[in-house]
Amino acid sequence: MPSMTKATATRPRRATKPKTAAKTIRTFRSAINYLDSLTNYERVRRAKYTTGNFGLARVTRLLAALDNPQRSFKSVHIAGTKGKGSTATMLAEMLRACGIKVGLFTSPHLLDVRERIIVDGKMIEERPFTKCVAAVSEIAKKAKVPEPTYFEVLTAAAFRYFADEEVELAVVETGMGGRLDATNVVSPEAVGITSISFDHGAQLGDDIAAIAGEKAGIIKKGIPVVSAPQPASVKTVLKAAASEAEAPLRYSNDGVDFSYRFEFSRAAGRHARICLTTQNSRFEHLYVPLLGEHQATNCTLALGLLDVLKGRGFAIDDQQAVAGLTNVTLDGRMQMICEEPRILVDGAHNGASIDALMRGIGQHVPYDSMIVIFGCQKDKDITGMLRRLQIGADKMIFTSTGSPRSADPAELAADYTEHSGKMAQVGETVEDAMRIATSAITREDLICITGSFYLVAEALRKFSTKV
Repeated sequence: MPSMTKATATRPRRATKPKTAAKTIRTFRSAINYLDSLTNYERVRRAKYTTGNFGLARVTRLLAALDNPQRSFKSVHIAGTKGKGSTATMLAEMLRACGIKVGLFTSPHLLDVRERIIVDGKMIEERPFTKCVAAVSEIAKKAKVPEPTYFEVLTAAAFRYFADEEVELAVVETGMGGRLDATNVVSPEAVGITSISFDHGAQLGDDIAAIAGEKAGIIKKGIPVVSAPQPASVKTVLKAAASEAEAPLRYSNDGVDFSYRFEFSRAAGRHARICLTTQNSRFEHLYVPLLGEHQATNCTLALGLLDVLKGRGFAIDDQQAVAGLTNVTLDGRMQMICEEPRILVDGAHNGASIDALMRGIGQHVPYDSMIVIFGCQKDKDITGMLRRLQIGADKMIFTSTGSPRSADPAELAADYTEHSGKMAQVGETVEDAMRIATSAITREDLICITGSFYLVAEALRKFSTKV
């Protein structure tokens, strides 16, 4: 594991936005305008992965000036490439059902930035959101903190809100990486590592061991670590990191009685059930609330983290936790947003996630022909995603994600045709792509929109009958 590097207080590189003077924030709109004025590495075309851009110095100073709200609650910290949001949400709902007041911090959001900050299953309301963002903005000026980033302000605002709400435990998902992530200031009760694969290539590189080292940067001295199943090279990195930190490490599918199977019921449709025995609990034929084989893996990791918390003294009742799991819903993950025509959206944005999506659709969603509308960001594993799409898609339409970092759809189509030998079409916008997709489909066909959460958000805004 790379050693923890001290971040300097270097001002982050700005993309295209000029520096704007911070104004007093009194309304929700002014809070959003302030956030939009900040450097947002989720949207910047290129950003070097350095301590100046992503380090912990700014957020540490912000939180210190706010009296370190993150010290007022206990936490679980989750990093990984795919499945972080699903794992975090399932864990939070199980804890909440046990009577524990739970905060949940995830990213990215789809339609409303407030989706990132949840307490006891409820999204933060506009007034407290405005109050918390304003507090961070004011403290940044008074403490003379170099201009914080979009994600740093949201992290500090979330922790301030959790402290104000007196949450007992927060489930915190990293943004990108782990070692230099703004959330890596918490002192967790447990650390979760979801499946690690290639993503954020421009920042984290194309070396899976190096990527794993960045994710492993959230491991803390003596704190139990539970990981999803990993490739051998990733296991080597995690083992070394855990050993250096003297942190017990186990894998969610090792040393336990674990199995899963798919079932069908009129109420739940096709779904997965798992059996799992841990040190402190035994779960039989547990219903997995989210679709896809990969969600059974994520659910098992959430249960492993629950088991760690139970062993560390949290009052967790297995039956209550199971009941809480049935409350889990998560937009943008194998979500059917329209029935006529049938439109399914999923935020899969790397090769492994696309592979899981194609398998999940095959397992859960019957169809005659599948048309895939695909758009992604430039810094993603484009080749890996295109390779997996050609296996599952009957027809491909490429479009823009609507983000400044979007890959050119015409270039994507050319790459797809070169690698697969199959023809593809291009729609410059998601509306154009939908017009092409719906021009010759039948009732039993499926339109799948995937490749980016930005694209999924566009689809939800424009085509969903459920939002």
